[in-house]
Amino acid sequence: MLDLVMHWPLRLQADASRVVVRPFHIPIESKNGEKSRPRRIVEGVLEMDDEAAQRELVAVLKDFEARHWQTRSVFKTRYAEISNGLSLDDSAIPEVKQQLIGAFFCHEYSYAAAAIMNPSIVRHPDQSGLSEGSSRIVMSLRTVGEGHISSIAFREGIQSPGARFELAPEPPFATAVDGARELDNGAIEVRRNRDSTLSGTVIFPMTAAQSKGLEDLRLVEFTHDDGDVEWLGTYTAYNGESIRSELIRTHDFRTFELAPMSGPAARNKGMALFPRRVGGDYVMAGRQDGENLYLIRSRSLTQWAEGELLLTPRYPWEMVQIGNCGSPIELDEGWLLLTHGVGAMRKYSVGAVLLDKDNPEKVLARTPVPLISAAAEDREGYVPNVVYTCGALRHGELLFMPYGVADSAVGFAFVPIKDLVASMV
Repeated sequence: MLDLVMHWPLRLQADASRVVVRPFHIPIESKNGEKSRPRRIVEGVLEMDDEAAQRELVAVLKDFEARHWQTRSVFKTRYAEISNGLSLDDSAIPEVKQQLIGAFFCHEYSYAAAAIMNPSIVRHPDQSGLSEGSSRIVMSLRTVGEGHISSIAFREGIQSPGARFELAPEPPFATAVDGARELDNGAIEVRRNRDSTLSGTVIFPMTAAQSKGLEDLRLVEFTHDDGDVEWLGTYTAYNGESIRSELIRTHDFRTFELAPMSGPAARNKGMALFPRRVGGDYVMAGRQDGENLYLIRSRSLTQWAEGELLLTPRYPWEMVQIGNCGSPIELDEGWLLLTHGVGAMRKYSVGAVLLDKDNPEKVLARTPVPLISAAAEDREGYVPNVVYTCGALRHGELLFMPYGVADSAVGFAFVPIKDLVASMV
């Protein structure tokens, strides 16, 4: 490996104590003319006398209210959904029973119990109140919970001058985004709760195409031709059988649009968007054949045809497969694109290539040996021998790179950009 990397001692680990309240879905529809299970549950609550219902609700709140933010409000929201599905008469149902009905259709979910991995990082939209040389950051994380379902979590932090940073503490309560609203072309819009911090926000799968996971978000701060800045990210939507690439869009990390992408290239994983248009086109680096890396151009952010071959494996550490590790970073020398390579024994490594700034189809140089490779303590975990990042960030003269460790933890590294470029051949 290149002897350039400075490792930060912090490690983020899977954490079963991070829980949110999620809807517990039971089909509303009845079968064979029989009363549906949700209706039987509701009728069971309605048959309770007021005192018994109060006792049951108090017992539920004793177990869960201290573990979640605005638990009673969550129960009422869930009740409203059930009421709408079953056409209940809300005026005839006391508040206590409404909350109790809501509780029967919720469950607690530990979203990061199994794994935490594959981070990406961007500048925060809010850069106010910082000392010179510091910047506020947003990091996305792939978290895995029960059923191997992946979701998107966030952490905020501050980078200080030099190779230093600090993550903001996680709030005691985590909350899922809400208010899913259907938009055109199959997109949905969701909102962070107005009282929740970004570090306590989780985006769960919400559509049929996403039902088994939102995987490996690659965030980028994108500057449009008119100067408007938007935070975009590509991720893999998985439904248990098939995958597709989708796009997340936000201006403030409060409201998010999640939109499907179409075209032959969008049927694959690992698409990473350039931070601005190049030659009038939106540009992606991505895999199309599970082995090589391609450059893909489009006039639309959501329509992606097949691309041109950009990189093939050259060195033993990438002989099995090569792909990107997040969006390219613009330097004076060209586009710096982090790559991942897979070698013998399915061992992952992270390297880099330099692409021509005006014609990114042209490879100027690449690292002959990895920046980071699975070794020592980085080998053991949920999926051994894997190191992987979904995006790094330039901070002064350094590259700040969070990375996944064996699909079980997240580590952090700094790399001098000048030395990295000089190491390429």
